[in-house]
Amino acid sequence: MPPRRSHKKSRAGCRRCKVRKIKCDEVHPRCGNCWKHGVACDFEHPVLTDALSPIESPRPETSTSSCVSPSVNSTLPPTPSVDSDTPLPLYRNPDPLPLTTNSKSNRMMELKLLHHYTTITCETLSISSPVSERIWRDTVPNLAFTGAEFLADALLAVSALHLRSHTPQDQDLIRASHAYMASTLSEYGARLSKGINESNAEALFLTAALIAFQSTASRIFTRDDSGDLKDRSDGYALPLSWFHSFQGVKAIVASSWQWLRHSGIVVPIIESQPALNLDLSGHSANFFGHLLAGVEDEILSFDEDPASQVLTRQAYQHAVAVLDWAHKIPHTGAPLVFLATVSRRFVELLEARRPRALAILASYFGLLKVLDGVWWLRGVARREVMGIISLFDPDDEEWWPRLQWPLRIALYENDIIPPDVWGADWAGDNAFLDQTSPKGGFVSHIELLSQMFATMQNNMSQNNMSKDMPDALDVVAHQDALARSKAHEQHLLLQNHAQDDTQSTH
Repeated sequence: MPPRRSHKKSRAGCRRCKVRKIKCDEVHPRCGNCWKHGVACDFEHPVLTDALSPIESPRPETSTSSCVSPSVNSTLPPTPSVDSDTPLPLYRNPDPLPLTTNSKSNRMMELKLLHHYTTITCETLSISSPVSERIWRDTVPNLAFTGAEFLADALLAVSALHLRSHTPQDQDLIRASHAYMASTLSEYGARLSKGINESNAEALFLTAALIAFQSTASRIFTRDDSGDLKDRSDGYALPLSWFHSFQGVKAIVASSWQWLRHSGIVVPIIESQPALNLDLSGHSANFFGHLLAGVEDEILSFDEDPASQVLTRQAYQHAVAVLDWAHKIPHTGAPLVFLATVSRRFVELLEARRPRALAILASYFGLLKVLDGVWWLRGVARREVMGIISLFDPDDEEWWPRLQWPLRIALYENDIIPPDVWGADWAGDNAFLDQTSPKGGFVSHIELLSQMFATMQNNMSQNNMSKDMPDALDVVAHQDALARSKAHEQHLLLQNHAQDDTQSTH
């Protein structure tokens, strides 16, 4: 056996390289590894030595760590929901890191990012809504200037990520994006821990929305930041952080609607969304109805507890109903609603990698093909659908046929997908929207949810019900959707009767 080649061991490497157990080149003032990843080095910033000690632990061998950036590590603030134990696994260690040692460079970077945000990025945060675009461009920065530094940092973080989408290897932008988002999460979590009130509700909602944008867009750079889209043990890693961050927006709205309902900033943004009218009746033939075939057998096989069976059934039905609704009006941005409206139980089913939940998710990403021109969604449909399909056996006769639609859409090359491929006529977008009831707006939907949510919370409190009870927000959302579905069905029935009466008189 040949002797081992001699090599020089690194005994004076930086703390980050030691924790990651990689060789440090010991170059000052910043080692090569830290420079490559655009992160702070304790050679350059000795004060970071203690702060860096717990970071960079090996990624857990699960599919939930797909979107964690290597530049900043720690625990995120809890989501302000009924049960606030669910973290938003987007970034770690929200202690803000210095961008550079040059204050003039920092100032010029901030001016560059703010200019880019107010001239370009703000136009990409809303889909076909001039009112929302003006709010993101003018009103939101002004609100940030009133003392909401976490909101200002969030604006700069998203702007840096947008610029980085044009120059992916720009180390200054990489550093800025991570540092500003870390600062955002630190202050955002601190404000949430002190409670939401009238003075901070708007800023917290907007910051939660920007965190959600950042979580989604960061997926573009996963290969650059952490090596691959694959988990080391299980292959493709699901983008669960998307759900956690968008569910965080939903939780903020539920927790602070008493103040947000009167907001001239938040209400127009919410109202710009198309009315959420779901068909949960099961009577009509829906495009994605095949995804529910055999659901009862699955529930009986995997969910022994009756309460769990109900939640699983509702989670699947509600998710598929949202897909069917969004499929008819994709150009309005409706597919984005899926992330915030599905239940916490559905996210749990994804974490368990239930085939049905994965097939539903693949169909959701297929819907996003329509929004491929939006920078923070570019390439999402193809990348995620192909990743999910890699989790299935091509010989699986039960699920492989149900994956053909998202696969066909994800691989479609042209910008305009014809109706026979999509499965619906896009020209019917406005016609479908016209069918929505006058009370179908998103604000009225949230208003009713808020009332039901408050009532259920009071009942749980009075009856000393456990925190382990099902998510109250999910329960009332399903009840409201079911009621709206029945009301809409009756509305259509009355319309048909009226048409029949008119025809009979002629």
